[in-house]
Formats: sequence, structure tokens, C-alpha cells
Amino acid sequence: QVQLVESGGGWVQTGGSRRLSCAASGGTFSSYSMGWFRQAPGQEGEFVATINRSGGTTYYAYSLKGRFTISRDNAKNTVVLQMNSLKPEDTAVYYCAARPEFYSSTVYVSYPYWGQGTQVTVSS
Repeated sequence: QVQLVESGGGWVQTGGSRRLSCAASGGTFSSYSMGWFRQAPGQEGEFVATINRSGGTTYYAYSLKGRFTISRDNAKNTVVLQMNSLKPEDTAVYYCAARPEFYSSTVYVSYPYWGQGTQVTVSS
């Protein structure tokens, strides 16, 4: 069973960038497709981005495409979410998730493994 730990959250100024990392342990990382989701206060969780096991295929929430980039390093057991041109509406707790499938998914219930989340706050 894989364990996931996110890092890299914090406060960032509007228009700035932030790089979130998710470190995996306890499993064969390359066996999992990975996803990032987020939840803002008082709102439901939202899909952000996903990447398949090999890293060859990525999907993004339409509204975020072009600003966010997901990548993975199977040798280092990490998945990264690079966030640029951040807006206040990007403020949320960001969660890393894993599913033991080759193909990635945009649906949160298809991910059985989750990290504890990392807070990102964007303001001026």
C-alpha cells in the first residue's frame, strides 16, 4: 500500500508560482497513476491534474490548463505540480492521490490512496 506525503504549500502572491511535490513510499510507484485534487473552504473537491503510470499522458482541468503542469519522476517516487500565474481562486488544500491503474482518472473516487494535503494560499 502506497503512502503519500505532499509538500510545498504556503502563501504565494497573486501572479506568482508554487511547486508542490508528492513523495510516495511503501509501494511500487511506477504501478500507480497519480492525480492532484484540491478543495477550497466551503467548496467541494475539484480535479486539478492527472498523469498516467509512465508519465506519457496528462490531463488537466480545463480552467487550469496552461497554468499548471503535472510531472513525475518514477526513479525518485515523486509527482510534482507546478503552478504558475496563481490567482486567489487557486487558494485551496491540494491533495495528491494514487490509483493502481495504468490509465489516469479525473474522478476522485477512483483513487484509493490519498495524502494529507498541503495548503496553498494566494493573495496580494
